[in-house]
Amino acid sequence: MAEELNARHQAILDILQLQGSVSVAALAERLDVSEVTIRKDLTQLEEQKLLYRSHGRAVMISPYIGNLPQHANEGQAVLEKRAIGKAAAAMVREHDTILLTAGTTILYTAKELADVKNITVISASVSASSMLSQSKDIEVVQLGGQVREKSVSTVGSFTEHMLSFFSCDLLFMGADAIDLSFGVTTSSIAEASRDRKMMDAAKKTIVLADSSKFGKKGFSKICDCSQIDGIITDDKIPQAYVDAMQELGIEITVVKV
Repeated sequence: MAEELNARHQAILDILQLQGSVSVAALAERLDVSEVTIRKDLTQLEEQKLLYRSHGRAVMISPYIGNLPQHANEGQAVLEKRAIGKAAAAMVREHDTILLTAGTTILYTAKELADVKNITVISASVSASSMLSQSKDIEVVQLGGQVREKSVSTVGSFTEHMLSFFSCDLLFMGADAIDLSFGVTTSSIAEASRDRKMMDAAKKTIVLADSSKFGKKGFSKICDCSQIDGIITDDKIPQAYVDAMQELGIEITVVKV
């Protein structure tokens, strides 16, 4: 029985690795067991901190959170993102209202924000919301809408409609790529549209991006570089990009790794 249970647990984790999140009903159907059995499995896996449970779904915990990933290049990215997350959290003051988009750098920022007291965080990232909800000193608002599997974040018209009711101090925005001429980009049209609405709801937009993101173009444009207020990145960024951003009036923070 133990071997069967272990095999099913691994199957659940394999499905999450591919999809990012999955419903209890879908897992029960795919693995040919009852939903009660799946819920018990998810409880055990959550106790081992291998996944989150959220509204009848299993949500993958990012491998960057809490444990170093296996591949060397991802290990280097972890150090960069951790440093960027600490610098972002250092900008936050008591009673600030913070918007979060999605991505692994945003998750590291959320981890650092967990120690800040008396703030409100409005998040598109389901994983970031789950993490921050454990803090008694932080009010967390999860944006509603369709959950995009790849980023485990909410997108769509309902998400964007909710944003029209908020006015926030800071937006911490992730990005897949930053090109001086084309702008700040991501791989998803839906996320780009949501992020533009988040910019409208924030007094100040800070892009969190490690140095590997510069000089590249993603599929969908979020905004021009001139539309953002600041960037936090790591010390591997070429000086030419630092100079160009400063010429645009963008406050750039370069953290040491």
